[in-house]
Amino acid sequence: MQCPLLYRFRVIDKLPEKPSEAATRGTLVHAVLERLFDVPAADRTAPRARALIPGQWDRLLESKPELSDLFAGDTEGERLTRWLGEAERLVDRWFSLEDPTRLEPAEREMFVETELESGLRLRGVIDRVDIAPSGEVRIVDYKTGKAPRPEYSDGPLFQMTFYALVIWRLKGVVPRRLQLVYLGSGDVMTYDPVVADLERVERKLLALWDAIRLATETGDWRPRPTKLCGWCDHQAVCPEFGGTPPVYPLSARPAGPGEDGQGRMGPVRAEAGRAVALEGP
Repeated sequence: MQCPLLYRFRVIDKLPEKPSEAATRGTLVHAVLERLFDVPAADRTAPRARALIPGQWDRLLESKPELSDLFAGDTEGERLTRWLGEAERLVDRWFSLEDPTRLEPAEREMFVETELESGLRLRGVIDRVDIAPSGEVRIVDYKTGKAPRPEYSDGPLFQMTFYALVIWRLKGVVPRRLQLVYLGSGDVMTYDPVVADLERVERKLLALWDAIRLATETGDWRPRPTKLCGWCDHQAVCPEFGGTPPVYPLSARPAGPGEDGQGRMGPVRAEAGRAVALEGP
């Protein structure tokens, strides 16, 4: 929903994207917070977490050597040192928001997958799942950026209710709480979903998949310019910036009557967060 053409570039054309310092730092911090729970509760301290950063950075480089390009030309290592320092500050801030000595996650980096009655398959990876002695489930997601203003909170909340929907359909349990931990600003956003919320998300996902399927068939993927365009790697092939998209690699048909240029029927709208993965029947 952010931009249909960007979806095409990423999912259909599979155009390469350069790694960014911000996204890579987020991956590093997530890895540190995940690994911290490997040690006994009493040892989950801020110094211990900071000490994990160099090793997790080395592991990340080993799995993705191209990340070394982020600091090409940094012969003195100043940029890398500053970047690692920013990761340390994000990890430190987490300790002011949660107390890991009192947490025993049931799952970390939990891959979940379910199939709806329609045949649509949903997948995602949840940062952390906590289960209370009473059986109540809390889904937690770490964000290394700042909390959005209220008018922009729908996207992150949709991501969390997506996870809740998958858990509900998979295990028959509605999570008691959804929690977003914003390390960049030190905010915690919570939401307690009900069945009606999850049913509404399911309807949105079905509408979104219909739009994706139709756009795939017609080849009609239009850009949706926003402020986020400034961070897009594909400006050179985007019509909004004078570029020409690559030849569409799939067979396509013209849009039929009643279908809009986005590949949607009438006023139907759907939203999805970045972590949402969908697969058709």
